[in-house]
Amino acid sequence: MSDDRNTTARTYRIANMAIPARPLEPALYLVATPIGNLGDVTLRALETLAGADVLACEDTRVTRVLLDRYGIVNRPFAYHEHNADEAGPKLIAALEEGRSVALVSDAGTPLVSDPGYRLGQMAIEAGHTVVPIPGPSAPLAALVGSGLPSDAFMFAGFLPVKDKGKRDRLAELSRVPATLIFFESPHRIGASLAAAADVLGPGRRAAVCRELTKTYEEFQRGTLEELAVHYDGRTVKGEIVLLIAPPEIDDVPGAMEVDVLLRELAATMSTSKAAAEGARLTGLSKKDLYQRLLALKKEGGGEGS
Repeated sequence: MSDDRNTTARTYRIANMAIPARPLEPALYLVATPIGNLGDVTLRALETLAGADVLACEDTRVTRVLLDRYGIVNRPFAYHEHNADEAGPKLIAALEEGRSVALVSDAGTPLVSDPGYRLGQMAIEAGHTVVPIPGPSAPLAALVGSGLPSDAFMFAGFLPVKDKGKRDRLAELSRVPATLIFFESPHRIGASLAAAADVLGPGRRAAVCRELTKTYEEFQRGTLEELAVHYDGRTVKGEIVLLIAPPEIDDVPGAMEVDVLLRELAATMSTSKAAAEGARLTGLSKKDLYQRLLALKKEGGGEGS
């Protein structure tokens, strides 16, 4: 990263009109960029990209396409998971010098499943201002287009690659009373849907959102079983967001039902194993179930193990 400040023309271009960018206060600016359609960028994002003293990004080639589209002359600096240990301190040093630093990911909002989270933490711990510049977001775009409940949702990142880890993670989330949102690889979507149908139930509603905002944008909606069949052995391309509806209210175990289950398990297992099995069966926290089981044993005059 050069020590020279951005002294180029701080402008961005819209409809062949050069618009001057206002000077930025020293801070770390987290700038959301388009997830596909370059027309989705916000005016505030363009002004920030043009005005920042330092522009950090995952892939300079990807960011250069956006900068060229809007006539922004600013040299991007690479910051990604492979160089974060070296590049991160340099960006913090720039903040220490009173410079403005803008961070973008290849697409969408920085810090969501990318190494920008570490830089944000470092900046906050060092006492610097962090300014989010909101805009495009694949999880939110998928949610509003999925037809699934949006009053409560949980972004859970990527599912584990291995089948056991995938199923364990789905079991942990099975009773979360919210729409679940995952990023998924196109060559793993079939296996993930099959695992979800087994763990969460074949009739649970879901949606597979592919290539959002791009030319071949696609929404496939249905039950987990229907989607698993649709993607079984099918070759697909592009970036995918998988959404799974929350469980029906009757599927969420009540307190009395959980207590009955814990007592039954504890009759043949240690407290720790009973809590673990209860967590697997209900999707509730093993730690919470362990503490509840200790309380039940105390009420009954027994001892936990």
